[in-house]
Amino acid sequence: MTLARSLKLAAAPGMGALAVRLLALTLRVRREEAVVSPLWRAGTPAIYVVWHGRILLLPYLYGRRRAHVLASRSRDGELVARFARSFGFEVVRGSSSRGGAEALRRLARSLRDGRDVVVVPDGPRGPREMVKAGVVTLARISGAPIVPIALGASAEWRLSSWDEFRIPKPFTRCVVRFGDPIHVVGADRAAAEAGRKDVEAALRALSWRVDTEARA
Repeated sequence: MTLARSLKLAAAPGMGALAVRLLALTLRVRREEAVVSPLWRAGTPAIYVVWHGRILLLPYLYGRRRAHVLASRSRDGELVARFARSFGFEVVRGSSSRGGAEALRRLARSLRDGRDVVVVPDGPRGPREMVKAGVVTLARISGAPIVPIALGASAEWRLSSWDEFRIPKPFTRCVVRFGDPIHVVGADRAAAEAGRKDVEAALRALSWRVDTEARA
């Protein structure tokens, strides 16, 4: 790795975190948390899932909960890991292609220890808005519920990346909403696929809802 690339890797997460903090100061964010308030009051750990393209503001909004978040072992994953840590998240490295099994075991231990976990089920490379099986496996082995999250903005930029990454425009209205907890029942392949489809449908419906509410 060249010196210039090393310096970029070191500086980019901090600069990104500062930019997000400055952007957030201009936004009007409505948080709809009634669904998860009982889990929080009871200290019940859960697996929170959000589409890759909608993750930008969530570390700023919920980093204080110090959840464990999964990031890939790629160079981009290192940037994400440093960015997430700057807001208080703890990072577990791994993906479906590199270190996935060990990452799932570590996340399951986190849940058993009473810690929340955040998973981006269509990351790190897509396909966009398609849930991979790992999150359902994690729910099955840990017994924790899966809770969808979505954030929508009244005006935003969308990058020409695989995930159509969304950046709210300054001074816009945002809505963040949690969906009903999803419990994975059964250990066979059919049950796992049914759970995967339930999570995917819930995330898509919730994303449509926050987009509509933010623009109303």
